[in-house]
Amino acid sequence: MKRCVSVWSMAVATMLACVPPVLAQVATSAPAVVPGAVPATVTQITVHAPSIAGNLEGESAERAVLVILPPSYGTDLKRRYPVVYALHGYSIGAEQWAKEIHVPQTVEGAFAKGARDMIVVMPDAKTIHNGSMYSSSVTTGDFERFIAHDLIRYIDSHYRTIADRKSRGLAGHSMGGYGTTRIGMKHADIFGALYMMSPCCLSPRAAAQLDPATATLLDAVKTPADSASLPFLARAQLATAAAWSPNPKKPPLYLDLPDGSSEHRDAVLAKWAANAPLAFVDQYIGDLRRYKAIAIDVGDKDGLKDDARTLHERLDEYGIANSFEIYDGDHTNHVASRFQDHVLPFFSQHLTFPPVG
Repeated sequence: MKRCVSVWSMAVATMLACVPPVLAQVATSAPAVVPGAVPATVTQITVHAPSIAGNLEGESAERAVLVILPPSYGTDLKRRYPVVYALHGYSIGAEQWAKEIHVPQTVEGAFAKGARDMIVVMPDAKTIHNGSMYSSSVTTGDFERFIAHDLIRYIDSHYRTIADRKSRGLAGHSMGGYGTTRIGMKHADIFGALYMMSPCCLSPRAAAQLDPATATLLDAVKTPADSASLPFLARAQLATAAAWSPNPKKPPLYLDLPDGSSEHRDAVLAKWAANAPLAFVDQYIGDLRRYKAIAIDVGDKDGLKDDARTLHERLDEYGIANSFEIYDGDHTNHVASRFQDHVLPFFSQHLTFPPVG
């Protein structure tokens, strides 16, 4: 059963609020099977990511990717398709994400209920510390560029896609919602519509000292692999630091934590704050105006709802059209039905499809 946890008053708090602290895979309810739904094809491929190669942490540049092809893909061989890139959350990878949103059932259900056929791509961004934050770091590699360039280049060259930003959508949940927000703001030349599901890590957090117990645990980590034995919150600290406060001169972890002197702590937290979308959204208003549609949703029992609302309000202040919904739910329990009944229909309405006939 999912429960909320107490977290530090810092950037990582937004990611972890009301997220299961132990289980990487959470059980989510599946929507009812839609009568008449036609099977989609799910394949797992490996995509080489030059942007991740050579990272200090040793993350593999060979990334697992799930590709879900619509029912018509194998029969209408001249047809090209829009693509939706769907990003998973912290502590899971693409395979677990697919189980949480009940793929392919929900994709097939969306098509059966009227969504137009499109390709859905689910890349794996899990790291040795359980999450890349879809960010750019010499320690983890440039996962932001992997999503916005390497992956798209591969998919466009190996599948019958419509290789145009107006036919590309970006969506994600939790850490993936953060990735959608971050990458969407910075790469409006690549995507045409955005859907942020319960996005985490949107706002900077006030400075706070690591508690002694957590500091002791982190001091005992001598290799990146040692983080596998850490509790959820401590491991998330390392993931955040690896993504947002890398330090190439500090082996073996190559990161800085907000510990030690107040000057060092403040410097690290300033780097974390610089990665908060609510801190840098004002720099990308012109880019955000390029999107045909932007959607944000979050559960009413999700600790992330206030930041999600603030992002919506910030966009409204600038006159950027966006939809915002707080629905009856927590962080994960309705994510599958939201994906079927809201996310894919949203892209069906707002991406550019080939002419019919």
